[in-house]
Formats: sequence, structure tokens, C-alpha cells
Amino acid sequence: MKIEIWSDIACPFCYFGKRKLEAALSEFPHKDKVDIEFKSYQLDPDAELYSGQDFYETMAAKFGSVEKAKQMATHITQQAKAAGLYFHFETMKPTNTFDAHRLTKFAKEFGKDTEVSEQLLKAHFTDSKDVGDIETLAAIAKHVGLDAANARTVLEDKQTYAPEVQADIDEAKQLGISGVPYFVVNRKYAISGAQPSETFTQALNKVWEEEQAKPAFETLSADNNADAACGEDGCTIPDNKV
Repeated sequence: MKIEIWSDIACPFCYFGKRKLEAALSEFPHKDKVDIEFKSYQLDPDAELYSGQDFYETMAAKFGSVEKAKQMATHITQQAKAAGLYFHFETMKPTNTFDAHRLTKFAKEFGKDTEVSEQLLKAHFTDSKDVGDIETLAAIAKHVGLDAANARTVLEDKQTYAPEVQADIDEAKQLGISGVPYFVVNRKYAISGAQPSETFTQALNKVWEEEQAKPAFETLSADNNADAACGEDGCTIPDNKV
């Protein structure tokens, strides 16, 4: 079973959704058969790198005012606590997330993309670190066991892994994805948003049951009793010419 997750480091509900899926997987008896792949998405591709402006000031234009941005942040912070997460919007550093996504693609080469995705979300929402800064990203790479110098070299070359990130973003558009988190299971089922863990549990069970019920392949062989094939015990000689 494969689950593809389109998400952005700047999306608080992507952190919620990740936790909800993890809760469902923790109770799923076949979790070792589930392959998770994080896909890149940018809520604001044109966002500037962190300039020193605080989160509320940055979001004021989007939400109408600093006060409305604070109200939104308070509401999300309360939801985060319920999910066991701690957000600090007052010290959060808004930035462009493209390089952070490139780091995830680099980490994927070493099977560390899931760990890096977790550390990026924690760094941004909980630790108030600048996830658009190369040194911050290199430190995250080191934290999960990757070579920091190698990660820094990769990130300094703006073209490295950029096509892979852009391919994910383009694919999201092709699939009609307009918001994150967005979960695609076996390219057959989709779950949009940070749904309750029960929703993920139902999806996992449904897909697993379907996988076990269907044959590995759908046969297209002609039904003429003429296999014309060989096995360990010899060859089947068909009555009809093939």
C-alpha cells in the first residue's frame, strides 16, 4: 500500500494531518506494508525569505489585519495542543519553503525524507527556526543523520532537486489538488485535509481488504485450454496451434 502526501512546511494542518495518519498507522496491524511518500506543495510560491517581519505582520494582508491574524493563530494553537503539538506563532519565522522541500528530496535519496519532514515542521511551528535558511536546513540534515556539509552543498546549488520539487507541484495541479494536506492512497482514494484518525483507519482497512481480495493480475489469456507454457515439470502441449 502506498500513501502519497502533498504538504507544505508552512501549513499547520499538514502537521495535524501527519499526526492523525500516524495515530491510525500505530493501530494498523500491517503498517510495515505501508509506504509513505511526501510530495512537495507550496501554499505561497512567491513568499519572500524571512526578513525579520513577524508572522502576524506578514499575514495581516491575507487575513485583513494583524488582529485577525492573531485570532486565527490562537484558534490553530488551541487545536494543536489537542493534537499534542505546540505552536508559537508569536516567534514564528515566515519564509519561502522551496529550499526546505529540496532538502526533503535530498533526504529521500537516503531514506530519511519522513524524518526530515517531521523535523522541518517542528522547526517551523514549535522551535521558531528559519526553515528558509541554509544553515538551519543543514543542521536539520545533521540531526537526522545526514552529512551536513553535503546537504549545504546541495542547497547552495539552487537547481539541485528543484525539478523534483516542481514536478510534485505540477502533478498536484494535474490531479486538481488545491489545498493541503492531501493524501492519495494507491492512486485510487484521496483524503483531503487533517481528517480524524478514524478516517485514516477506515481508509487503511478498506484498501488492505481490497488488496487481499483481488488477484495479483487480471488474466487476458484466451480461454482455449492452450497455455503453451513451460514450468518446472515440463511443457504443456496445446491441442490448438498457437
